[in-house]
This record gives sequence, C-alpha cells and structure tokens, in this order.
Amino acid sequence: MKYLSILLITILLANCQTSNKNLSADDIINNAIEVAGGDKFDTTSYSFQFRDKQYHAARYNGYYSLVREFNQDSVGFIQDYISNSGFERYINKKRVNLADSTAAKLSASVNSVHYFAILPHGLNDAAVNKQLIGKVTVNDVPYYKIKVTFEKEGGGEDFEDEFVYWIQTETFKVDYLAYSYEEEDGVGFRFREALTNVMF
Repeated sequence: MKYLSILLITILLANCQTSNKNLSADDIINNAIEVAGGDKFDTTSYSFQFRDKQYHAARYNGYYSLVREFNQDSVGFIQDYISNSGFERYINKKRVNLADSTAAKLSASVNSVHYFAILPHGLNDAAVNKQLIGKVTVNDVPYYKIKVTFEKEGGGEDFEDEFVYWIQTETFKVDYLAYSYEEEDGVGFRFREALTNVMF
C-alpha cells in the first residue's frame, strides 16, 4: 500500500509537470488573469497613486468611470474623467471645454495608466496576439516569457507597441514587463517590475 501511494503521487506529479510543459500562451495568460483577480475588475472599484497623481476606477458590467486627480501650480485641482460618455476635464470642480485633439491626448494619457495598473486583465481582448517565446530564470525563479502584439483593427492608436511579460511558472504571477512604443524620433523602450498596491 505504501508503494502504491508513492507510485500514485509520482504519476500525479509527472502529469502536472507534463501539462505544465504543454501550456499555450493563451493558457498561461488565462491563469495569470485568474491569479490577478479574474473578472473582479469588471465589477469593482479601486484606487491607486502613480507618481504625484491619484487614480480611481469603477466598473460594472461594461459601464466604467476612470479618474485622474492632481494639483497643478497656478491652475488648481484638476480632475480628468473617462466614462462610456467620453472624456471630461474639471478644474476646481468646474468643467472646462477642450479642443478635440487636446481631449483625445489627455484621454489616452489617463487610459494608459489605468490599463497598465490592472494588467494582465485585458489581455484576452480580440485584438491581442499572444506568443510563448520561451522559459527563463530570473533570480532563481522560473518564468514563461510571453510576447504580446496587437491587431491594427481594435488595437487602439498604439497598436504597433510590443510587450513581453515574465510570468512565474508556478504561481502565474506577472513579475516583469517590457515594452516598446513608437515615438516621433524612433522607438522607445521601457522595463517595469510589478508592485501590488491596489486598494479594493
């Protein structure tokens, strides 16, 4: 009986290792999204600080409100809102009218920070392409490396950006992120380490 138990455990471990080796990029991303909260972000509110600005978000089954708040010298208290109705800016609680080009630029800036804050949520959108490019070890921790690109249709104005995610093979937590993006004078590159500081 003792040997039978050992044999069963060995088989189970072997099966887990085999299935782990055969995971696709979609499987890995799905696990990472689930570990990071799954669909909780579709029906919740949260706040966080990035640099000198405060961000708030509320989402409920397709309805959303994304907010950025900060003080600016000589201007006052600024609040930027993105919702299903579009973009709005308030200065000292009074709504201000903006040129369409200015509103689009500010909206993209607010949306970008909110997008990064809840990654990997959103990586199952239809315009997202995922590719497993290998396994690596960083500081003795094994990772899957996943490359993410975007289709032109539905991929937003920055569809040419490319991302690489380092996702732990055991916990499926995203620890590192690198990305390239288009600039007027060429291509820019960034590398980020994930930190958990979101309040629900």
